[in-house]
Amino acid sequence: MAAKRVAVVGGGIIGLAVARELLASLDGARVTLFEKETAVGRHQTGHNSGVVHAGLYYAPGSLKAKLCRRGVLLLREYAAQNGIRFSECGKIVVAHTEADQQRLTDIHGRAVANGVPGLRMLTAGEITDIEPHARGLSALHSPSTAIVDYPAVAEALATDITAAGGSVLLDREVTAIQRRGREVVVTAAGAGTAHDVVITCAGLQSDRVARLSGESASPRIVPFFGDYFLLDAAKSDMVNGLIYPVPDPRYPFLGVHLTKHVDGRVSLGPNAFLAPGREAYTRAGWSARDVAGVAGFPGFWRFAARNTAAAAREGRTVLSRTAFVREAQKYVPAVTVDDVERGPRGIRAQAMHADGSLEDDFVITGTDRVIHLRNAPSPGATSSLAIAEHIVSTVLRERLDA
Repeated sequence: MAAKRVAVVGGGIIGLAVARELLASLDGARVTLFEKETAVGRHQTGHNSGVVHAGLYYAPGSLKAKLCRRGVLLLREYAAQNGIRFSECGKIVVAHTEADQQRLTDIHGRAVANGVPGLRMLTAGEITDIEPHARGLSALHSPSTAIVDYPAVAEALATDITAAGGSVLLDREVTAIQRRGREVVVTAAGAGTAHDVVITCAGLQSDRVARLSGESASPRIVPFFGDYFLLDAAKSDMVNGLIYPVPDPRYPFLGVHLTKHVDGRVSLGPNAFLAPGREAYTRAGWSARDVAGVAGFPGFWRFAARNTAAAAREGRTVLSRTAFVREAQKYVPAVTVDDVERGPRGIRAQAMHADGSLEDDFVITGTDRVIHLRNAPSPGATSSLAIAEHIVSTVLRERLDA
């Protein structure tokens, strides 16, 4: 393969995985990763729930379905090799209505088609065999759903890159990507460097970075924040693993659920509400540029008009701790407001089209020399090593060999 000098833009878990895969797969490759922060994994990688998804929900044959299942295997192996905390704590998806039960049957069918192992439908009485404090009409149990320390994975990937001779350049925000003949010049921190191929994995900034190389503005990233509450450490044994609601197709986001983490703590959340900035992890943080970008995007207003009920539900959980906890109590009634304290906030990079529809699958676009990962929501972290394989072994090879 002709490509030797490859730049990767973005130091989240997927960008790091791509850089590592390039070094392992391309003989003689010189790989440089550009990250705008002073450390890797500062955004979605370091602000998610730590869940390793088994592949329950995704349309069979989609990139999400294929890469999630492959990603689980690779991630489990990588964690074991590097001494990273990984636990198959299992997950139940709990139905509370007849409509939920029908949707749960459909999810079970998808999961079986995706090859998710060990699935079992539970009756109301069997739910408590798995989660003694959970309640519902029925549930789907996925024993292979796991949790992991994603920041530790990111750090290990960065170490692998430098050990293999690659470069991880921190505090290097990319401001230009320009094609010049058979080279691509990446400008960061005022300096330009030439590369044979550029692969961008910019997460919350993916649309803006794609536009630097002349790509379409669509799909546009619209940021949604998700708040978490933490269950009192003394009551963490109320939850053994993961307790999730059945996704409601009327709403674009899942809703509050309960998650055990690798440190033993249990979180409630996240909710989902329009964020005042793509990186607004604190309640005081906001970005005039990001707010203006959403306000001026017709697709967002079309999306909002179709989701007023969801906005009202999520808005209540933003304004009221009691409303937030009440959502969790649907699944674990014993949890009370006095049992929780405010936890961290995450930001979801939601790719949205001009008609207001949400992009559901992973999206990879670009040319033979510039490849963009435009959309990698959940299960993006789970799938990170498999996404890297796919980009390097399939997308990159196909385009350079064409």
